[in-house]
Amino acid sequence: MNKNIHTFIACDSEYSDSQIVLFGAPFDSTTSYRPGTRFGSSAIRNESFGIETYSPYTDLDLSDTNIFDAGDLELCFGSSEKALADIEKTADTILNDGKIPFMIGGEHLVTLGAVRAAFKKYPDLHIIHFDAHADLREDYLGEPLSHASVMRRCYDILGDNRIFQFGIRSGDRSEFVWGKNHVFTNRFNFDNLEKVISMLRDKPVYFTLDLDVLDPSVFCGTGTPEADGVSFRELLNAITKISKLDIVALDMNELSPVYDQSGASTALACKLLREILLLIYKFN
Repeated sequence: MNKNIHTFIACDSEYSDSQIVLFGAPFDSTTSYRPGTRFGSSAIRNESFGIETYSPYTDLDLSDTNIFDAGDLELCFGSSEKALADIEKTADTILNDGKIPFMIGGEHLVTLGAVRAAFKKYPDLHIIHFDAHADLREDYLGEPLSHASVMRRCYDILGDNRIFQFGIRSGDRSEFVWGKNHVFTNRFNFDNLEKVISMLRDKPVYFTLDLDVLDPSVFCGTGTPEADGVSFRELLNAITKISKLDIVALDMNELSPVYDQSGASTALACKLLREILLLIYKFN
């Protein structure tokens, strides 16, 4: 008998041979509405064997790739800073080994740890951010380390005109007022994405995907659902376009499987993860 290896489907190559390294960040200690994203990464692995390795969208197959799944990190739930430090350390190792870290959350705050690591290696780092929420608050109820303020903390690292947001349809008024002078925000959809892509050619890019950018009618398994989101096909088309950029690190977060007992949201996340892996593997 062989030992059981809990990985996303077909992502079982050796670390030394792999171009992309998956790892989970099961953390949701600052969730402002409905908790449960800490179970997202393990649910995606468990349910991934319900999809095929082959993609009819790209005519590519995960079984032809070299991708390593490192499993979930064991993160401290009592300290956001300690959890972020562990994420940063893991991303550091992957980046310094010449590989692409792909983190599966978890709440959106986990992005900050990976961005810290990516910025150290790529000082000219830019962020493409797909989300329903602006995440630009200075703090949430007095706490600056929150999933509601993660892009503001990333801004503290990168500075003006380095963050490009799409699909945004929710936030405090002050976030939108502040954002006008500091970040690029495309409300509701992916209009102007190709314009941004042309600006970021030859730039190192961190891609962060909050799955609640999707409409709740197709993705209800999340902690903060927002009506009037994009469709699966709109999202996939947008990801296909940005995958040709120099994506140096990325994440997908905010699946909270307990809020969709049908399992459809987790199945969607699995399929989307397959497509992103294949596109990043192909173009990077």
